Amino acid sequence: MTGYQQTLKPFLWRAQNITPEREVVARTHEGMKRYTYADYGDRVGQLANALEAAGVETGDRVGTMCWNTDRHFETYFSVPNLGAQLHTINPLLPDGHIQHIVDDADDKLIFVDPSLAEKLASAYDPEAFESVEQFVIMGSEVPDLPLEPITDYESFIGDQSTSYEFPELDEEQPAGMCYTSGTTGMPKGVEYTHKMLHAHTMATMVPQALGIDNSDVVMPVVPMFHVNAWGMPFTAAAAGAKQVFPGPSPDPSDIARLIEEEGVTLAAGVPTVWLGLLEYVGENDVDLSSLDRVVIGGAAAPKALIEQYDELGVEVVHAWGMTEMSPVGTVANLKHDLKDAPKEQQFDVKSKQGLIVPGLEFKVVGDGGDEIDWNGEDFGELLVRGPWVTMEYFNRPAANEEDFDGSWLRTGDIVTVDTDGYIEIVDRADDVIKSGGEWISSQELENAIMAHDDVSEAAVIGVPHERWQERPVAMVVAPEGTDREQLSEELREMLLEEYPKWWVPDGFEFIDEIPKTATGKFSKKDLRELYEGEESELLDEDAPAEAAPEGED
Repeated sequence: MTGYQQTLKPFLWRAQNITPEREVVARTHEGMKRYTYADYGDRVGQLANALEAAGVETGDRVGTMCWNTDRHFETYFSVPNLGAQLHTINPLLPDGHIQHIVDDADDKLIFVDPSLAEKLASAYDPEAFESVEQFVIMGSEVPDLPLEPITDYESFIGDQSTSYEFPELDEEQPAGMCYTSGTTGMPKGVEYTHKMLHAHTMATMVPQALGIDNSDVVMPVVPMFHVNAWGMPFTAAAAGAKQVFPGPSPDPSDIARLIEEEGVTLAAGVPTVWLGLLEYVGENDVDLSSLDRVVIGGAAAPKALIEQYDELGVEVVHAWGMTEMSPVGTVANLKHDLKDAPKEQQFDVKSKQGLIVPGLEFKVVGDGGDEIDWNGEDFGELLVRGPWVTMEYFNRPAANEEDFDGSWLRTGDIVTVDTDGYIEIVDRADDVIKSGGEWISSQELENAIMAHDDVSEAAVIGVPHERWQERPVAMVVAPEGTDREQLSEELREMLLEEYPKWWVPDGFEFIDEIPKTATGKFSKKDLRELYEGEESELLDEDAPAEAAPEGED
């Protein structure tokens, strides 16, 4: 039996001692910041001493409401290795949700970026924040806000020693915490132990996952407040890769500039980030020659997006995961026998969610509870388990009974699996459209619609129908001045080339923007609420009869 615990401490040691010269770069409100892993280790030591002086003990939770910066990265290794638990707070959540999660987590300290301090102050409630003993602004100045007691980060770490002897921790000690975005109610807390984050870090480094190594320059655009930026700060540090943090609310010009100036080889974010960069590249002279690959997750990557980046010489690595999974679960890497396959076949594979990451297991069960065949056609719910998959929510016994089946996490994703083992998400269980007793994938329709050059975003929802139970309606975002009637007809004809009539939406509604969740995903819940009671106006009266599922009149 091993006498050594699997914690985050060895990754910090490795970055400091094996790759001390590699850089950490950050775009901040104070300008560009740059230092080495050796310097980073010193700052982590200072922060650990400061936290201990502030009374933070093993098991305490330390909250952060911060963007992707160097100071936020310092909390990533300091707080957990001290024995405390890093609780990243999503600033895009409603005030009531922030109050709930601070109260639920019982945070002792909260670090907050200057640009997010007013948001935190607006959510501040003395009762919900009763446990908080200190607010720390991630800067060198303190704004005038009703948060007490409050200090700035540089004063907080002050002249603390850079040397700190981190304790030997049990690998089951909670190291992190993230709350789900609360799309179906109040956010649920997910705890990550040291062992979970250690296993996730090791797994995501391998070629069958993200393949990060010492030569990479890694830029997580995905927020560090969302599932630890998909674990990339931990993985990049363990690999000894240079890290580039894009800071507060980076726009496409910021992302393009950082790629050019810092030689970014690997970046990660949700599809809207990379759609925005594509538009910027199309209108500006941008050098993306260093960029090897972009990891896209959080929502499905449209096939057209994968193709467009391929034309620029950039590989799209399509990944899928969940907050409950720390979060990476699948990656759409090509098997060896597909390396020489025609491009079109490769794009088809890359647009799927991919192969399960080594270390995890999965199964897909149908309505009756039996496992489905891997034939690329049968649908079922995806269940997963493994060393970095949680087995319970924090303080939510009712949700635990509903979302877990023994050691298996019920993901709520409806999927198919092809004969090679590639998983493709057909829909969320809550979003799949049931029309005439048959299933229609809203996600597949969305990807097909967004393949049209004049469509920037699209979401498909099911609306009630007297005869067919539900019918699909598409919400479309198109440039100002677009001939909407003509575009609707083009979309209808395009979909009919690929799908049966009964899959084609009964209406195309044009809106300014698809509402998003706090993690950047399309919010079908908000769309359904927004158009509740207006369904009859959106439906094409002639469509239901000719859109009947096969075998119907």
